[in-house]
Formats: sequence, C-alpha cells, structure tokens
Amino acid sequence: MNLESLDWEVLDRLRETFLSDAKSAGPYWHTITDLEGYNLTYGERIGWKWDAVLAELKLRAWSPPAGATVLDWGCGSGVAGRRVVDFFGTGNFSKLGVHDHSELAMDFAEHHGRKLYPQLEVRRADTRFLRSNEPIGVLVASHVLNELDDVARAEFAELCARAQTILWVEPGTHEVSRALGGWREKLRISGLNPIAPCPHQAACGVLAAGNERHWCHFFAAPPASLYADSAWVKFGQRAGIDLRSLPYCFLVLDRRPAVPSVALVKEGLSCILGEPRHYKGYAKIFNCDAGGVAELMLQKRDAPELFKALKQGAGPDLHRWSHANGRITQINPL
Repeated sequence: MNLESLDWEVLDRLRETFLSDAKSAGPYWHTITDLEGYNLTYGERIGWKWDAVLAELKLRAWSPPAGATVLDWGCGSGVAGRRVVDFFGTGNFSKLGVHDHSELAMDFAEHHGRKLYPQLEVRRADTRFLRSNEPIGVLVASHVLNELDDVARAEFAELCARAQTILWVEPGTHEVSRALGGWREKLRISGLNPIAPCPHQAACGVLAAGNERHWCHFFAAPPASLYADSAWVKFGQRAGIDLRSLPYCFLVLDRRPAVPSVALVKEGLSCILGEPRHYKGYAKIFNCDAGGVAELMLQKRDAPELFKALKQGAGPDLHRWSHANGRITQINPL
C-alpha cells in the first residue's frame, strides 16, 4: 500500500472515530488494511510529533536507561515505540514490547518491529507481564488519554508505578492537555521527576487557579520535503486537514535522580507554551517557569535576533531569561 492506493472509506471511518468524544466500545481496527492505511497517514503524522519530542530530549541531554525494556502501551500500529527505538538506537534497548486492546494492532506492531529490528527481541506484552511487578525501563504511550475507561486508567497507573521512565505524547487540545497535566501532578507526587516539557519540577502553573483557559501545548514541524510531495498534498486536501498544523502536548518523566536533564531543569529555564503572537516591534509570549505561567512581552529592540527566530518558528522553545512587570528584561545564553 502507498499514498496513491489508500482506502478512503476506512480512513474516513477512523478519523471520525478519533474525533469523536465518545470512547470506543471496542477495537476500531477491522482488518490489517485499516492499520496499513493509518500507519502511512495519520500514524506518520503522529510520528512527526514524536520526532519533535525526541529532538527536544536530545537538547535536554536526556537518554533512556541503558539496556531498558520498552513497552509501547496502546500501541496501535506501533509508530511511537518504533520512533523511540529508531531515535536512540536498538543497542540501547533489550526488548520492545507492544500492547493494545486489539489483537490485530498487536500483530501489526509486532510484525513490523521484528522486521525492522531483527537484532532486538520484539513481542507482545502478555497478561503475565502486565500484571507482574517486573520493572519497565521506558513506558511509551501515544494518543491514549481519550480512550481510557476506569479499568484502563487503573491498569496504566499501575504500569506507571513500575516504570523507570515515561514518554507520553497526546493531541494538543485544551481538554487533553489539561488532563495530561493532572497525570503529571499525580506522577510527580509519586516520585517521578518531570523532565519535559517542564522547565522546572514544581507544580504545574497552568493548573493553578485563574489559568483555566490556558493549556500546555506545542507545534511540531512536518518534514521540509512534505510540500513537494504531491501524494501528501493530495492526502491533505482529501482528508481536509492542514498538513502544517501538528499541535501536541507531552510528558517525559524519569525516576532516576541523577540524570543531566534533572540538573538542567533546575537552572532557571523558561519554556514558551503555544506560539508567540507577533505585533509591530514586540511579541507576546506565554511563558512557563518555576514561578508559574504568565504572558510576557519581548520587545524587538531588546533582542532582535531572538525576535526574528521566534517569528520564523526557529530554534527551541527553551530559554533562559529574566522578567519583571510582564516584560522580558534580560536574556542569557541557553
């Protein structure tokens, strides 16, 4: 299958399911063809979000525990687990486990994992493992929050308690992001250190009283070659989506106390939530730091190069600056 031979009846049904507020009553994958079409299209777009998250982890000098077991929970086509393995390399892991409430999804993810990583043990996570106390090196979750019923939520919480690290990516909507923030607080209290996107390890400022309209979210960039690819352009037109728009929210947590990223978040960093709003001569930024969240003004004359970079969407959203009375006053090298 390729982008020229997609089954649009299947893709339309899947997209309608994903956009529905109602939790799925059962597996929405009916055939392997469903998973193949999804993996090539919507799954690949989710992969671009993972690319952005993993690139930020590299900036933060974060890496998973050596020889860790990876569990891709709620794996779907397995794109999230494969992105993690691809980024850090198979040599960094001992096993890739996949789990989903759909047998078809586990078949698909297991098959593609074994095909891509012949040197790595790839297999579905069985009931014995899921109910055991066996440690999980890297727990991967992607676009699962909307589908968790009470039973699944409890199961996932138990897995989080066994995880040394958690990598979790979700859609960048207001509702989902704030729900993910709630999970951050529970996991932080349980002993997991927030690594990203947070520039601090304090309570989430977005969830503080008075900030109900705000949410922690970011925008991933699709591959630069995307707009020259006629098949992708046609897909975007047929699907009715803006290929440039990839909003996401995410969480990375680590139980290890002495990793470089933990030290980094203690060094007075700030993070831009959402996108800066540019006006003539200044920009407004929704800033998150250890003191909470606040809208700040950056004047072009104070930092012309940074102002230009923010306008072009270039560079990381992590910064080191001081601010007073709603205005950024001093910018230091990151």
